[in-house]
Amino acid sequence: MLFTLFLTFAKIGLFTFGGGYAMISLIEHVCVEEKGWITHDDMMDITVIAESTPGPVAINCSTYVGYKQKGFMGAVAATFGMVLPSFVIIYLISMWLNNLLEIRLIGSAFQGIRIAVGFLILDAGLRLGKKMKKKKAPFAVMLGSGAVMLLINLFSLRISSVTLILLAGTAGLFLSFLSGKPAGRGGEKG
Repeated sequence: MLFTLFLTFAKIGLFTFGGGYAMISLIEHVCVEEKGWITHDDMMDITVIAESTPGPVAINCSTYVGYKQKGFMGAVAATFGMVLPSFVIIYLISMWLNNLLEIRLIGSAFQGIRIAVGFLILDAGLRLGKKMKKKKAPFAVMLGSGAVMLLINLFSLRISSVTLILLAGTAGLFLSFLSGKPAGRGGEKG
């Protein structure tokens, strides 16, 4: 099982461009739909926790899935699998980076990859949005967060994503207190 965790996350790390957000939909597909290691609700929770804790999202997700499967050693195997391909590729590219980007074909390929990464991130967001409980308060927080992020990008403001996460969490707590019921798992009313 440890080798399976390592190999699974090594494949994800090797074949996904664009960082953690682009990897979320692939992690969900492999770990939920193919392997059945976690549920869709677990994936939602993992994504929120991974974004809220220090470190890259994909590595935090892989660490959690590995831990859930085989404890500490599973977390190590999954994390190492996720990190190793990127480390090796970046190390090799850094040796010849300037020369590689001067090759027109490779430069064009990287421009195309950037566009694909945007769609991978959008896909992950849409998948998570579809699986979110259709309650008014979480939906309002999601729309508000999206609007704030859009305004920040349009006006080129520098606001940390951590600040936005803390504000969204505070809004969720505030809405929970207003409703008079404590929020359960994933914002679900208990």
